[in-house]
Amino acid sequence: MNQALSALKFFFKDVVKNFNMVVEIPRPKKENKLPDVLSKEEVMLLLNVPTNLKHKALLFLTYSAGLRVSEVVRLRPEDIDSTRMLIHIRQAKGRKDRYTLLAQTALKELRRYFAAYKPEKWLFPGDDEEKHLTERTVQRVFENACKKSGIKKDVSVHALRHSFATHLLESGTDLRYIQELLGHKSSRTTEVYTHVSQKSIGAIQSPLDRIL
Repeated sequence: MNQALSALKFFFKDVVKNFNMVVEIPRPKKENKLPDVLSKEEVMLLLNVPTNLKHKALLFLTYSAGLRVSEVVRLRPEDIDSTRMLIHIRQAKGRKDRYTLLAQTALKELRRYFAAYKPEKWLFPGDDEEKHLTERTVQRVFENACKKSGIKKDVSVHALRHSFATHLLESGTDLRYIQELLGHKSSRTTEVYTHVSQKSIGAIQSPLDRIL
């Protein structure tokens, strides 16, 4: 609806140059959905399910650094800085580079994977080693892990990124640092995690519990 309305306004204002034809049609309200988040226990269940070293390293890295799927599949071996314990994300959303965390546990899994697979061009290559793993493949790996670990929530692999941000917030990490790690342009995007944080909501006691 928004696209159709924008197209009509552009046509009449910029192509036809007939400003009288622009009708003030109200735009549909944007959906305001909260991100789906896994608990820390669910994350640990999910990460420990895969027996494939590549799949295990993939999921560990995605959660531990709060990566988008498009970012994790495009990582190269040289992007992993084990000396500074950082991951270099190149030309992510908005064509921006950034650094994010490299967890010790993720590095351990990466080294096990690296020793077995010895990737060269891409950190996670596909069947054709000249090409990286597809985002759909990562989603299937995540779905299989959810199924085997008994997680019933209707979540996608992006839930690992949401969980990373929420768990950091719950552990007391400043929202500004979380924004930098996630690569959000606006702090308003990051603030959505305050609505799903157990620290924020869980600290409030229901009046029923007070009465009883």
